[in-house]
Amino acid sequence: MQKLTRAALGILLAVGLPVLATASEPSATGLGQAWPNAADVSASPNWHVYVFVLNGVKYIQVNDLNGNVIGAVGTAGGQFITLPIGRFAQYVSTQPTQSSRAITVYRDNATVISVTPTSNGIAALNAASTSDDPCQDPEQCGSGGSP
Repeated sequence: MQKLTRAALGILLAVGLPVLATASEPSATGLGQAWPNAADVSASPNWHVYVFVLNGVKYIQVNDLNGNVIGAVGTAGGQFITLPIGRFAQYVSTQPTQSSRAITVYRDNATVISVTPTSNGIAALNAASTSDDPCQDPEQCGSGGSP
């Protein structure tokens, strides 16, 4: 019985240590939800952006004002992957783009996310490395972000 208790404690510690080590990172739960229990870090008042981190991968989710998930990406080490969640998941791009209609909704030291509304009601998301961003100076590009 004592060996079983030690084994269970060992498993709990092994599982619990990574959680404690990342306690200062944003939450890793709520991805895909309309109103996740996470801070809204949007750079635009017309969109909601939530960031989640799990095992060194940053997940960035964009919602519209009604809480509808538009799309999401995962990023680590300058690489991106589109996630199959959101109303417009098929319109998420991870290639640098230039559009006069693009609105920057999120920017950190490595990533810039923009939304481009289209005439048919689709909101196309674009995720790129900040080094690929065609607008490095928001004052020159205006509040919308990309030129």
